[in-house]
Amino acid sequence: MSTDENAAWLFRAGQRMRQFDARHPWALDTAVVLVVFLLFCAPELAPGGDRPDGPIHLTQRPVPEMLVLQSALLVPLWWRRRAPLVAFHAVAAVFIAEWAAGIMLRADVALLVALYSLVLHGRLNRLVWAVPALLVAAALVIVRLAGAVSTPDVLFFMASVGTAAVALGFAIRVRRAQVAALRDRAVQLEIERDQRSRLAAATERTRVAREMHDILGHSLSVIVTLADGGGYAADVAPERSKEALRLIGDTGRRSLADLRRMLGVLREEADGLSPQPGLADLEPLCRHIRAAGPDVEYQSTGDLSALDLGVQLAAYRIVQEALTNTLKHAGPHTRVALSLRAEDARLHIVVRDTGGPERTTGTGEPGHGLLGMRERAALYGGSVTAGPAPGGGWTVTADLDLTPPPGSRPE
Repeated sequence: MSTDENAAWLFRAGQRMRQFDARHPWALDTAVVLVVFLLFCAPELAPGGDRPDGPIHLTQRPVPEMLVLQSALLVPLWWRRRAPLVAFHAVAAVFIAEWAAGIMLRADVALLVALYSLVLHGRLNRLVWAVPALLVAAALVIVRLAGAVSTPDVLFFMASVGTAAVALGFAIRVRRAQVAALRDRAVQLEIERDQRSRLAAATERTRVAREMHDILGHSLSVIVTLADGGGYAADVAPERSKEALRLIGDTGRRSLADLRRMLGVLREEADGLSPQPGLADLEPLCRHIRAAGPDVEYQSTGDLSALDLGVQLAAYRIVQEALTNTLKHAGPHTRVALSLRAEDARLHIVVRDTGGPERTTGTGEPGHGLLGMRERAALYGGSVTAGPAPGGGWTVTADLDLTPPPGSRPE
């Protein structure tokens, strides 16, 4: 297997082991105790156990006594993860009692296992409480081995095995902390990704709702006004009634075309679709409003056709919404003055009507139309204000920034 395959296999094996340990928390501790028993205790219990000659002679005791001593050293290891400091002191106490009595066993390796577990699982601020027991144990070992091994050699050996146990515990502890931090980071990134997805979806829903409001709100207002006018003229001026019906049909077909265009964009089928409206479409929009009754006067200053297409779309929608609100609230018997002026890197829009009998000047919360206009203007560093005009009527003013954003460049 390659290096990546080996790493993946080790990762999966470690993950399965963590899952098994979570379901059976005592199994791993039992396995550790059994491994230590088989490697270091069982050879001493066998008849004529292996006891190599050398400067250090392990203690030979009857089997029952050996089992008691070994159990006293190994049983506390079952709690090495749940109560590491207590388990360490229990093993250290047995170790010190044995060596004080002149007993040396292979099972004394349990002290190193307990020390490793204390460093790995214990609280770091409590590690200092293990130092007195370690010093006492080291002093006993030096005293008992003074006649067989030189003190520097004993100190070197104890420092080596002790440092190895502590270093291994710290290395695994740091590695686990890093893995936990990476896991938490991955979870956080996943949460942030989901939040960004939900935010993008909410933004898209808001954009679609705004476009739907602009299209349907404008068209339905025109249709309602034309239908009311046509119904009134049916008896007194049949030709006007026919004209109103024709305009209603044209408005409905135009609205359906706009809706198909939007739905096509949502389905990612934008190829061949009509472009979004711009400032060049304001004149047809004014004619459309005039057909519903209001007298619209349109004036423009500056090179509007050279403006960015996004700015043009925002300005068109703002004007469309303002004219729709005029038709809705002021009625067909009003006059509207529409002016657009591009100068000093700003686009100024003013829509003012003379009012009508249907105009209401409530001071409640702004509707979706006004909020949509403000959102569009805010995209280009602008603002929208709306309110009663001096002398009657209603005025909507918008101001958009035409300065290219930092870092942009012409294509």
